[in-house]
Amino acid sequence: MTDSAPTTLQSEAPATFCPAPARIFVLAAAILASSMAFIDGSVLSIATPAIRANLGATLSDAQWISNGYMLFLASLLLIGGAAGDRFGLKRVFSAGIGVFVIASVASALAPTPQLLIAARAVQGMGAAFMVPSSLAIIAKAYPRDQRGWAIGIWASASSLTTILGPVIGGFVLTIFGEWSWRLVFAINLPLGLAALALLFWRVPDDRPTGDRRLDVLGGVLITFALGLFALGLTGDGSQSVPPLAHVLGFCGVGVALFVAFLFWETRARQPMLPLGLFRNRSFSGANALTFALYFSLAAIGFYLPMTMIAGWGVSPAVAALASLPLGIALTLLSSFTGKLADVYGPGPLIAGGATLVALAFAGLALTAPLHNVWFAVIPLNVVMGVGMGFVVSPLSTAVMTSLPDADSGIASGVNNAVARVAGLLAVALMGSVAALVFNAMMGGAVDGLSFGLPTSQALPPETEAARIAATNGAFAAVAWTTAGLSLVSAAIAWVTLERRR
Repeated sequence: MTDSAPTTLQSEAPATFCPAPARIFVLAAAILASSMAFIDGSVLSIATPAIRANLGATLSDAQWISNGYMLFLASLLLIGGAAGDRFGLKRVFSAGIGVFVIASVASALAPTPQLLIAARAVQGMGAAFMVPSSLAIIAKAYPRDQRGWAIGIWASASSLTTILGPVIGGFVLTIFGEWSWRLVFAINLPLGLAALALLFWRVPDDRPTGDRRLDVLGGVLITFALGLFALGLTGDGSQSVPPLAHVLGFCGVGVALFVAFLFWETRARQPMLPLGLFRNRSFSGANALTFALYFSLAAIGFYLPMTMIAGWGVSPAVAALASLPLGIALTLLSSFTGKLADVYGPGPLIAGGATLVALAFAGLALTAPLHNVWFAVIPLNVVMGVGMGFVVSPLSTAVMTSLPDADSGIASGVNNAVARVAGLLAVALMGSVAALVFNAMMGGAVDGLSFGLPTSQALPPETEAARIAATNGAFAAVAWTTAGLSLVSAAIAWVTLERRR
């Protein structure tokens, strides 16, 4: 699944800090850094079955390998954006890249699932400071009349990375086997070192744009709140489905901390999440539909490749090819649908696009027993890609135009954070749903068998048939749930966002 959430923007500086000859090095460094994040985000779902088989990871471990990263990225993203203003973009951007690269090397070398989860958590911390700075440093380095060109180059390179990353990763996994998942993380070492070299040797320091305080307490509260939600829904790996008492206990404390976070945000002098923004109906609606739709996308993006590879016996290369329609559709349609949003308003386009996404997910649920990638999964992914092509650009328009220009940076940042939180909770919650359905269809938990885990040895025919049927049923439960949520997002768009005659 591509990292297609709206991009976080910083407030614009009145003048550039970078002389003309050095600007191309800023652009190159930003592209290299963004490529690391996009590669990790888009290839991980393809590599997850190999990671599980190679490290002996449970389904809960696999969820935490994703969520350890998403937890800190989602929680600290807004602080990361503010830190660029507070300490200087080059300094914060470089620090984020450095932490991301070190954690990537640790991920590539991790001998156990637990160490990989820990390394991914540190990687998420680095990404929280690297991701928002990558576009902001371009905007600060280039004058206004050249900024559109530079951002266009960055966006094109990002789209290319998003499209080709899973395909290359899938073929590497198919050719070299299970151990080669480590190369997904190891590739970040040369990319990150090249970005740092460009920044330190060619790009001057920029001055901080203000004396902005960082909402450290807010960041701590939301990190613990989201972490407890994820722990409650996912468990600690000792059981495929966490007990109800475990879910209620951890999620209950998470709710209390989330309430404390909201209370603090109303009192903080410079809150990371200005709650007053949500008084705007369009802004609230855009973020509500973002949560529902990106929850759905994250769940399908994480569990569909797992189902195809571990359940249907599809190669990682073919599973990666099935992900191509989304990136291609977004690349081809975003500019066109952005213009349509100016004419008709974002509401009708997003509602229609989200409905197409819902139909695609329902189709995936219905056709799961066919195990047909070429004539079921790929055509339905084309429908999903077209639907998202009518969502992404109009959604950015809706977010950026719902509030005054002075709030556009924080508006985009909040929307990006909402999409990340949705992905975190989707992987956590839908994993429990899939495990419950899988175990129920198997007649109870079976040693050595788990949803999304490749079998290491041949099973008796009746056991293998039951495993495949349970895998199909578990994925269908995920797909039906996400289809319903996508329809909810379509309804929210129709009711809350602008519609023009």
